[in-house]
Amino acid sequence: MPRNVEIKARVKNLAAMRAVAERLAGAPATVLQQEDTFFHVPAGRLKLRVLGPDEAQLIYYQRPDQNGPKTSHYSVAPVADARALRAVLASALGVRGTVRKTRWLCLVGRTRVHLDEVEGLGSFMELEVMLRPDEDEESGRRTAAELMNLLGVQREDLIDGAYMDLLARESESSGEASAREGRSAD
Repeated sequence: MPRNVEIKARVKNLAAMRAVAERLAGAPATVLQQEDTFFHVPAGRLKLRVLGPDEAQLIYYQRPDQNGPKTSHYSVAPVADARALRAVLASALGVRGTVRKTRWLCLVGRTRVHLDEVEGLGSFMELEVMLRPDEDEESGRRTAAELMNLLGVQREDLIDGAYMDLLARESESSGEASAREGRSAD
């Protein structure tokens, strides 16, 4: 199973970070529209990523939910009929939620730099340092730390989990706030 070392962080100024990432990549970012539907699974995360009308991928991955560089093990399969597969997986597993985002992608050496505007959450960045099969994780952690420094990512901006987890927390928080407001109106 392929692996990478990754980090995710909140971003205060996406345009400024994109300019730095493009300079490091030596090329303009590629802009992608992505819709990720997450399904309930007993371990890891399973999502159907729709990239366009005729392009989709089924992605399964496992990684610890922790701030800072972490190793992710993943599998990706191309999908010919995203709508049909989504219906089957929704029936079999249930839908956990959907994440919609605009992603600016820069390739800096062996690292994918993602700059994301996530619907309902805001601006974020991810680094995915691709590891060779025989490579140790520490090498990827060093590369991630170097790029974090070059991009100006602060430790306090690092987050754990996936965008789906953040959306679920936001939903729980707003539900709790609504419940409190309802009780105080009584």
